[in-house]
Amino acid sequence: MTTTIEDAYAYCAQVTKEQARNFHYGIRLLPPDKRAALCAVYALARIVDDIGDGDLPAEEKLAGLAGVRKSLGDLGASTDPVYVAVADAARRYPIPLGAFEELLDGVEMDVTGRHYVRFEDLVEYCRCVAGSVGRLCLGVFGSRPEPEAATYADQLGIALQQTNILRDIREDLLNGRVYLPKEDLDRFGVELAVGEDGRLQDPEGGLTALVHDAAARARDWYGDGLRLVPSLDRRSAACCTAMSGIYRTLLDRIDEQPSRVFDRRLSLSGREKAVVAVRALLGSPR
Repeated sequence: MTTTIEDAYAYCAQVTKEQARNFHYGIRLLPPDKRAALCAVYALARIVDDIGDGDLPAEEKLAGLAGVRKSLGDLGASTDPVYVAVADAARRYPIPLGAFEELLDGVEMDVTGRHYVRFEDLVEYCRCVAGSVGRLCLGVFGSRPEPEAATYADQLGIALQQTNILRDIREDLLNGRVYLPKEDLDRFGVELAVGEDGRLQDPEGGLTALVHDAAARARDWYGDGLRLVPSLDRRSAACCTAMSGIYRTLLDRIDEQPSRVFDRRLSLSGREKAVVAVRALLGSPR
């Protein structure tokens, strides 16, 4: 059955509305054509993430990721609405489709259980799973001549992923994943563990100190990545500022009181996210 372009974009828009709890607030600020293209990008990234985070055995996950690679290699042949929309978006905008390959590389790291010894190792992972998304977004946004635009987009994505990692320490540990670099854990004398009360244990305060240190480092990455904003048009800048603003606000909450993430997955309310988005559209700082 043939999928029309309109139906394909409508499907991707619905996926984004239902599942992009943070990004949707920024994507809504784009004009219709760019909004549709970015929804297509998000929907394909969602497919990749869902494979990596699903309950299938590792072998089946890797096979699923290989199937995505194959579909990316022949976009024009697919009738799946997500691929149909991505193919059309890539014809309209200079979307670097190779960045999806990097996203797949990063999710494969999750599936195979990669360990991170140094912060530089973690940056490589973050560049794959989030810097790639930053560069995909830039392809839709477009920018004024700026030779470092892709680098800034990459840095901003890495900053967002560092925030995700701090927010999800407990959840990731329960799922058998540790993203905090071993050198950081050792430096602060931290042994990650969840107690009988379901909370991350922090008897000596080392984990709290580690979170403060990691938050300060992430904030530097935001500072570097947000140099992208002046090269974007007004609506794209608002989208970028809203998406990053939500995560920066979340980072501030975590840094203010790290214990907030010791027993739950911290998030902002819908109203708080909407306020950040409105401020971004008005060109005001968060």
